[in-house]
Amino acid sequence: MFKVTPNPPETDQAPPRAKSKTKKLDEAANRALDFYLSPKKPEDTPQPGQIFTIVKDIDNESLLANLTETLASADAMVNDLAFELEGSRRHVALGIQQLIELSSLLANRVLDNVDAR
Repeated sequence: MFKVTPNPPETDQAPPRAKSKTKKLDEAANRALDFYLSPKKPEDTPQPGQIFTIVKDIDNESLLANLTETLASADAMVNDLAFELEGSRRHVALGIQQLIELSSLLANRVLDNVDAR
C-alpha cells in the first residue's frame, strides 16, 4: 500500500539543532585544517635579518643593568669622538652624548626603583 506523505517546504533554513551541529563541525574542521596546513610561528621566532635577540625570561633588573652599561659605553665613544671634531660636527656629537647621558640617568633611576629579588 502506498501512503502519500507531504514533502516538507523547501527553505534554506535548517532546523536550529542541525545548524548548530553543522556550525560546530565546520569550526572544528577549520581548526584542524589551520593547525596542520598553516601552523602559527612562535612569537619569539626572529624576523628575517635579525641578528641579535634577548633571552625571553630575563628579569627586568638584568635588562636595566645591561642597558645602563651599554649607554655608558656609547657615552664614552661619542665623548672621545666629539673632542676629535670641530665646528658643527662637534656640536652634533656633543648633542648625541647629552642624549645618551640623559637616557643613562633615566635608566639608572628605574634601576634604583626596581626591587631587588
